[in-house]
Amino acid sequence: MKLLIIGGTQFVGRHLAKAALSRHWEVTLFNRGKTQPGLFKECEEIHGDRTEGLSALAHRHWDAVIDPSGYLPHVIRNNVRTLSQLTDHYTFISSISAYASFAHGQNTEISPVAPLPAGESTDTLTPGNYGPLKGLCEQVAEEEMPQRVFTIRPGLIVGPYDPSDRFTYWCRRIVKGGEILAPGRPDLPLQLIDARDLAEWTLDSVQNNLTGIYNAVGPRTPLTLGQFLNEARHVLNPSARFIWAEDQFLSDHDVQPWIEMPLYIPESGSWIDQHGPMQGFLKTSITKAIQAGLTFRPLSETLRDTWQWEKNRTTPLPQRTIASGKKGLEEIRERELLQLLRQRNLT
Repeated sequence: MKLLIIGGTQFVGRHLAKAALSRHWEVTLFNRGKTQPGLFKECEEIHGDRTEGLSALAHRHWDAVIDPSGYLPHVIRNNVRTLSQLTDHYTFISSISAYASFAHGQNTEISPVAPLPAGESTDTLTPGNYGPLKGLCEQVAEEEMPQRVFTIRPGLIVGPYDPSDRFTYWCRRIVKGGEILAPGRPDLPLQLIDARDLAEWTLDSVQNNLTGIYNAVGPRTPLTLGQFLNEARHVLNPSARFIWAEDQFLSDHDVQPWIEMPLYIPESGSWIDQHGPMQGFLKTSITKAIQAGLTFRPLSETLRDTWQWEKNRTTPLPQRTIASGKKGLEEIRERELLQLLRQRNLT
């Protein structure tokens, strides 16, 4: 199999390249050559900026192309128009953020996608247009390569080389131990997928010439925030102790869900008043992907491997997307919140 990966040296792209090489595929990477050039010496690496077109790929042919890093519809249209002459199969890694609403039940692949908010541009990526732009990218890719596009909508992707700092915050914090502020309720839903599971299933699907839209989150059976934290404690530091703080307390003290408290989406409070109900974000249907062969490694393996990578990391990862940046509570803020909880419980 001759495979072209757009990018291929960061997080999902890196895992895709490694997994394809382990299958003895012939892998070409197209990127700007700015992030870890030469990481995979077995790969051909072609340098260029996708926003300026793909002329550097002219007169070549690949069995398949995987694009884990597309955000802007006009760039995707231009890229896929070129790629339609160079490949038989195009995979676009999108996001469940493309869905219009997370207020009710489970989104399936036929649920409506989000329209572009008024005043938002399609030329620049922002927190307000990320999901709608992903949906527009899906649309233009299908228009340029009808019935030859495989669209994957992942949710929270975790594992080694994760630049978002969400999952790794909990690894670091639990290893440190002591009393740990835990958000909301233990039975809040949680979905995530190891980037390596996503990569292997993507390659399987490419090999099987799968097309259409598929959600890709996990695990196979429902997971709660409490189960995740307890498993992390079991794997990383059994002496850690969780102190749970309900939505209202966190809202009253301006604790930011998903940012200061990674993996947490509240059910009430000022954040919900601003963003609307979001619990459906962590209840996305994966029936279609499971039927197409998606499988998941144990959460304990993801935790161990992610911490092994995180604790040995000596240089910061590049921060390129709106999801990047330091996550989690600062130590002094967590201490203050825990003290406030103690005082409240004593009154």
